[in-house]
Amino acid sequence: MENVLRPLIVFGGAIVLAFAVAWGVDRLLRRVDARRPETPLWGLLRRGRVPLQAVVFVALLNVFYDQAEIARHYRPAVNLWLHIILIAATAWLVLRVLAAVVETTTVRYAGVAHDPARARRVKTQLTLIQRLVTTVVVVIAASAILLQFDAMKTLGTSMLASAGVLGIVAGVAAQSTLGNLFAGLSIAFGDMVRIGDEVVVDGEYGTVDEITVSYLVLRTWDERRLTMPVSYFTSKPFENWSRGGPQMSGTVYLQLDHSAPVAELRKRTEQLVRANDYWDGRNWSLVVTDTTPTTIEVRAVVSARTSDDLWTLRCDLREQLLDWLQSEHPYALPGIRLSSAGDRPGAYSGSNSNGHLESRDHRESRIS
Repeated sequence: MENVLRPLIVFGGAIVLAFAVAWGVDRLLRRVDARRPETPLWGLLRRGRVPLQAVVFVALLNVFYDQAEIARHYRPAVNLWLHIILIAATAWLVLRVLAAVVETTTVRYAGVAHDPARARRVKTQLTLIQRLVTTVVVVIAASAILLQFDAMKTLGTSMLASAGVLGIVAGVAAQSTLGNLFAGLSIAFGDMVRIGDEVVVDGEYGTVDEITVSYLVLRTWDERRLTMPVSYFTSKPFENWSRGGPQMSGTVYLQLDHSAPVAELRKRTEQLVRANDYWDGRNWSLVVTDTTPTTIEVRAVVSARTSDDLWTLRCDLREQLLDWLQSEHPYALPGIRLSSAGDRPGAYSGSNSNGHLESRDHRESRIS
């Protein structure tokens, strides 16, 4: 009877104590979370309840296993697997705590920071630090597990004796990987590019969706994902539209006839820009920037709060100016001129954009 009760007491007691400790910690975290709702840390730490149970259970079992008096001749093998499970559970618990701390810091800083760019920079740095620490924890845990085996201890001693040669070989072989690793750290703390930044890389416009220690994911405007090594951003030029603030200025180009009424066009542009909700009120302008034997180039410059607002504002302004020119000044649109240079600019032959015939007084030998 004692041979049955001892294992039941040891294993049952370890399970009960593990659940009791995890339950007590969970209740404590819940109370602290209710008292301090401004920070999500305590609520996020409750995600570590399962790995905490595993750590406590295995630790208790490892201490009191001899009291169970079962399978004593298998004690070395049992110790080996208990140590392996304890190392894995501890690493799991550390990663859960790390994720909770990083997520809490990101949320709290985003809530108090008045500068969105700084909030994105902190998020990028914390994300890269989390990934780096996760890699270190996993490597240490895997190494600790491997060192539990005698064959691996012998192998580790042999590798340590030739560490100098292996280090040189590994450095040469992993040159690209190490370059990306240091480039990722440079991006995180050099503030070159951050998560959420709008960038243009090789003619592709998109938003930085994810940054790791080795690669960067760019989400394009058409929902594609471009994966690029982070070393690209430390070795080649790229455009960062979010650096220095999200506000931007953009241009609208029109190719018009020499007879285009630039003064009226400028006045109409001002009316359209001021009436558009996407204009941020900072600046606008309209000037003639170039001329050719047949056309002139008119450039309108407008500003907006973000790149998305700027794109919409430019499209709206371009469309509205073309509609106004077609209805009010169709002769200003470029075409094939057959008249002499002395004809009046208002003389136009044919129909306008709405299909109405022009009067004989406004005829001109010009095909629009």
